[in-house]
Amino acid sequence: GTRPKLCTILLEAITDKDPLVQEQVCGALCALGEAQPAEVLRACEEYLWRHEKLAHPYRTMILRAMETVVSSHISDLDKDMARAVIFLASSEMTRVKDLVCDWQQAASNVLVAVGKQFIGLVMEEVLSKFQPGALPHYFVVQTLANLAASNVFGMVPFLTSILSTMLPMLGMAKHDTTRVAFCCALQHFSESTLEYLANLDQAPDPTVRKDTFATDIFSAYDILFNHWLQSREAKLRLAVVEALGPMSHLLPSEKLEEQLPKLLPGVLALYRKHAETFHVSKSLGQILEAAVSVGSRTLEAQLDALLAALHAQICVPVESSSPLVVSNRKEVLRCFTVLACCSPDRLLAFLLPKLDANNERTRVGTLQVVRHVINSAASQMEVKKPFILSSMRLPLLDTNSKVKRAVVQVISAMAHHGYLEQPGGEAMVAYIVQQCALPPEAEPQKPGPDSEDPATDSVRDVSISTLYLVSTTVDRMSHVLWPHLLEFLTPVQFTGALTPLCRSLVHLAQKREEVGADAFLIQYDSNVTLPSPYAITTRLLTVSSNPYLGDGRGAASLRLLSVLHRNIHPLLGQRWATTVPLLLEHLDEHTEETLSQKEWEERLLAFLRDTLAVVSDNTWICQLSLEMCRQLPCYNGTPQEKNFLYKCIGTTLGAASSKEVVRKHLQELLETARHQEEAEREGLACCFGICAASHLDDVLAQLEDFMRSDVFRRSTGIFNIFKDRSENEVEKVKSTLILCYGHVAARAPRELVLAKVESDILRNIFQYFSTKDPALKLCLIQSVCMASQAICSSAQAGSFHFSRKAELVAQMMEFIKAEPPDSLRTPIRKKAMLACTYLVSLEPALEERVQADLIRGCLHSVMAVLPEPEEEEDRQESLYLDTMHALEDLLTSLLRRNMTPQGLQIMVEHLSPWIRSPRGHERVRALGLSACLLQHFLEHLHVSALVPFHNLGLLIGLFSPRCADLWPATRQEAVSCVHALLYLQLGYEGFSRDYRDDVAEQLLALKEGLVHPDPAVLFHTCHSIAQIIAKRLPPEQLISLLLTLFESLGDPDKNCSRAATIMVNCLLRERGSMLQEKVRGAGRGREGRGCVSVGDTGRTVAGTGPRRPGGEWRLHVERDSRFSGGS
Repeated sequence: GTRPKLCTILLEAITDKDPLVQEQVCGALCALGEAQPAEVLRACEEYLWRHEKLAHPYRTMILRAMETVVSSHISDLDKDMARAVIFLASSEMTRVKDLVCDWQQAASNVLVAVGKQFIGLVMEEVLSKFQPGALPHYFVVQTLANLAASNVFGMVPFLTSILSTMLPMLGMAKHDTTRVAFCCALQHFSESTLEYLANLDQAPDPTVRKDTFATDIFSAYDILFNHWLQSREAKLRLAVVEALGPMSHLLPSEKLEEQLPKLLPGVLALYRKHAETFHVSKSLGQILEAAVSVGSRTLEAQLDALLAALHAQICVPVESSSPLVVSNRKEVLRCFTVLACCSPDRLLAFLLPKLDANNERTRVGTLQVVRHVINSAASQMEVKKPFILSSMRLPLLDTNSKVKRAVVQVISAMAHHGYLEQPGGEAMVAYIVQQCALPPEAEPQKPGPDSEDPATDSVRDVSISTLYLVSTTVDRMSHVLWPHLLEFLTPVQFTGALTPLCRSLVHLAQKREEVGADAFLIQYDSNVTLPSPYAITTRLLTVSSNPYLGDGRGAASLRLLSVLHRNIHPLLGQRWATTVPLLLEHLDEHTEETLSQKEWEERLLAFLRDTLAVVSDNTWICQLSLEMCRQLPCYNGTPQEKNFLYKCIGTTLGAASSKEVVRKHLQELLETARHQEEAEREGLACCFGICAASHLDDVLAQLEDFMRSDVFRRSTGIFNIFKDRSENEVEKVKSTLILCYGHVAARAPRELVLAKVESDILRNIFQYFSTKDPALKLCLIQSVCMASQAICSSAQAGSFHFSRKAELVAQMMEFIKAEPPDSLRTPIRKKAMLACTYLVSLEPALEERVQADLIRGCLHSVMAVLPEPEEEEDRQESLYLDTMHALEDLLTSLLRRNMTPQGLQIMVEHLSPWIRSPRGHERVRALGLSACLLQHFLEHLHVSALVPFHNLGLLIGLFSPRCADLWPATRQEAVSCVHALLYLQLGYEGFSRDYRDDVAEQLLALKEGLVHPDPAVLFHTCHSIAQIIAKRLPPEQLISLLLTLFESLGDPDKNCSRAATIMVNCLLRERGSMLQEKVRGAGRGREGRGCVSVGDTGRTVAGTGPRRPGGEWRLHVERDSRFSGGS
């Protein structure tokens, strides 16, 4: 009893003012109907009968709820319930004559829902309102139409009687709305009949025939086509055309044939009248199918008009990607399929010439049709393949990206249907590869609101996926693509396509290998255009040097190389099975940002060396080196790859045992290199260096020969390959040679290098030191550097006497001095100092005067360089830092030759004028260098006997006042220097290197406070530093410290002179008692008032007495001792 009550409560609430409440009530009714369908339906039915006056929006809602319940529970309904619901719905639907769409549609939907199960009962009720001689209600006709669509087998048996009643009504219908309803009914009746006839095996009455309806349908057709289609109402015209499509299939054959000459132009005319053309195209397709199915002969005469109209539809600009627009294209293409099947010759004669039109829309549209008929009318197109292929000639040349995309799609269809096996198919494959090689678009273009093209995939992306799809899924393509695709690996214009090419080739090769070894081996005699194994190896290895370019071509190339191992050389399979995966793993572990280029190239060269060792066949190796040299010009546009290829050539020649081949190749490389390119000079030099590791004598002899050749004599008359070269170019050739010598020295076997370095290598380098060309200077310096480094790293370096060492150092100094002192624009001084760093460590030692000049010259060339203005700072910063590091290394290298307090003092004396410089940037650099040298001295301190660090006081006196420098960075470096000096003293006193002293460590804590420029903080910090020094300074060093500090009282930086004052004061207070004896002896005649003259400042410092107990002294310095804040 509760459920009916609940239903009633819900139904009462449906009239609530709030639409949300109404929605919820409907939902609740449906939910209740799930559990108790019959009760809910009865409650609804009774409620509607009882409340005759209820407004139609509420009636609509109740009817919708009923429809939902009926649809879900049609099988649970008994006949009585069904009758009651049918009667109610029919009455609701036709209660008012006027159209009240929502309400009447809801009632009609209830009838259609019940009709799925109880078609007889529904038809009995509906037909009672569909009587001859009177126009029925609009929704009665609509309900019949929808019943036909939803219950084909149930409705078709009723159609004969319905049609005979309906036909006279058509003439009576004067309103467009009623006519639209009749058209809709005729459309659905025809569609249902066609579906019924197509599934007769399942139909309840298998005797139904098409001609059962032919006469009635033709009578209806006559009215629709000859009268209603002329209406000015667009909605009616569309309803007519929608009905004509399926009706055409039911017309008697002879009638259809007779009507086609009028029917087709009538339908085509609608294209001009309607913007939304989907219904026209759909109907046209159905009419064409009907015409073909009866073997129409009149269709032929209509073809031209049909093709022109359909083609225009395909070429229309696509304004949007709305479902109707997309559906229209599908229907138009369906029409083309019908015509392709019945008149392939006429279709192609119309289409293919349109491919020559130089208009984007025409060409794109035509290509879309061609692609469609290749797929949908494959058997009819079989014999037409040569014509279709040859007609693609002009589209292949079109540069428009929409055309390109359409061409790629046509080629994809061709691949699936065997076109590419035909003559001319290769051009299509080449086209796809060419599009894969296009540069990737920076950002996929998003179509704008006005864009005609909703597709966003770039031509390149479409081509890449097409190539892969065709290679991997179209079996018949494998013998077209293999080994033909290998031809595209080596030409430079296809570089951009390497990754997709390699991926496809890997797949094809693996498929071949599964078939059997013989199918996989490439027959070079029958494929003369294929690249040789040497060419493939060279190409794939070279492009792998830049592995993340082009969607990861490094990994793709190496995988292909590995798969091709049997074609490259029969011995490589096993080795590559272990070495290639290691390379791939390395690439997986890194990204473009994290991969070290140098390390990666080293790995690839190691892989090459290993490969050459496995092959171990001189003829093969010489062939490979020849091919590598041949490919060099291909990389003129990519210096990094060319550079790597030079290294590969060096590696390969290194493995060759034929000396003539090695010499010949080296000579050709020197003659053909583009010496004006810096990267190329470097690459060629690397090649010579790597080769020298195995063929030192041959490489040196070849360089010697080249130096004696016409290149440098500049003679004319005899054959001279460099005849037209300017002086500048000759300098560049010299640069290459010099670099070659440097690399040869660096790479040659260590045990051989000492014997050759002076006699062969440096002797030839010395000839060119007079140059003014900065590039040549850099090459000279770099080679001297490499040669010196090579000597240093030789096991016999200690016993080697380098006779021309001083000469080389002098030459480097010349280069350094020639640089402008106040600005830094080239790496010349950096590299020259680096060369000197290596030279210094070799025997014999430099004379003291030469060494002093070297230090002075280098300091002068770096310290005085002006800081860069803000905007150029970044670019110059790294060059400046590198130059500073080179200077540090040089000074450290010189200090290493004399690791004594004396040696340290010599260094500091050189730095002293810079430490006291009036220019802040010079002071900060000098203190940075000092800190670095002291740290090095401390780290390498070896005290054999407990000797005094006799110049400690002097050094601390120099650095400590700088703790108050105007520049914060200088203050911090000064503290580091004092810290290192205190630890040096502890070292000389015998403490171990890892000993940590609490007092000295307090200095590091003070460092932070020095960033702050507050004068009070500076005052306290200087006082604290002086206290720490006082605690750790040996007594015998105190006088020299004070004397040095007295000198600082006259420092031009007032902050430093004030710091010196504070420090002297503090030291006298802390250590006065120690000085007492010494001063007492010095100042007997001046009891109570000591006067000390300070250095060459000529200033007098007065100690005023009397002395305090404990011997504390106080200095009054005649000067204002307030600090100024640092910048």
